[in-house]
Amino acid sequence: MATATTVLTVPDISCDHCVRSVTDALTPVDGVQRVSVDIPTKQVTVTYDQSLVGVDKMQEILAEEDYPVASVQQ
Repeated sequence: MATATTVLTVPDISCDHCVRSVTDALTPVDGVQRVSVDIPTKQVTVTYDQSLVGVDKMQEILAEEDYPVASVQQ
């Protein structure tokens, strides 16, 4: 298992509702192990299995939820 952690900057995160929306969108994805959202920095930290899911897929899911990713730190 190739576990990785990536930080996604999502400028549209502003409240607890945003946190729930982002968490609920990513948590069920196969391979995602942990999702942590920080409102002040607008960052989503995702720990995941690289063999099951990639950053592109996470960005796609968040875009579909109207939370486009502005930048990625791996």
